[in-house]
Amino acid sequence: MVQYRRNFVPGGTYFFTVALHDRQADTLVRHIETLRQSFSRVKATRPFHIEAIVVLPDHLHALWTLPVGDADFSGRWRAIKAAFVRGAAATGETVIRNARGEAEVWQRRFWEHTIRDEADFAAHCDYIHFNPVKHGLAACPADWLHSSIHRFIERGIYPPDWTVSGSPDDARRNPGIFGERA
Repeated sequence: MVQYRRNFVPGGTYFFTVALHDRQADTLVRHIETLRQSFSRVKATRPFHIEAIVVLPDHLHALWTLPVGDADFSGRWRAIKAAFVRGAAATGETVIRNARGEAEVWQRRFWEHTIRDEADFAAHCDYIHFNPVKHGLAACPADWLHSSIHRFIERGIYPPDWTVSGSPDDARRNPGIFGERA
């Protein structure tokens, strides 16, 4: 069995890419309230801070900071994914199960990167907020509803017309070191 190497830093800040099993689906935006409730339920029992997030139809990117002394991001993702599957199924969403009885809604694993410093944090925030443009879902980052960019604009971190340098085509050709391929 492959041993995945994860960097567990108690109280650390992490970038994640979490994707649906069906990368053509729009389940996350169709069930955005279910996803929000799933995050809220898990945060109520296993706190963490969402620094930045964007939810696209078939995947999401997030930056989290965990509490001091706590490095269990995997357990939190497992709980969020399970709560989302239960909630979506309760709305009538078809949930396909594999031979082991596991729901095939989410990809099994996720991409994780430990944030090293402020520049790394800023670069990942920019990546998260530009992602809807990169995927052709919005003309500019602020046009996408399911993004923390609106909070960043309210707080004056980004101007209302913020965009990263380069065109969406540049971002598609060179996604950089982040957790997905164009």
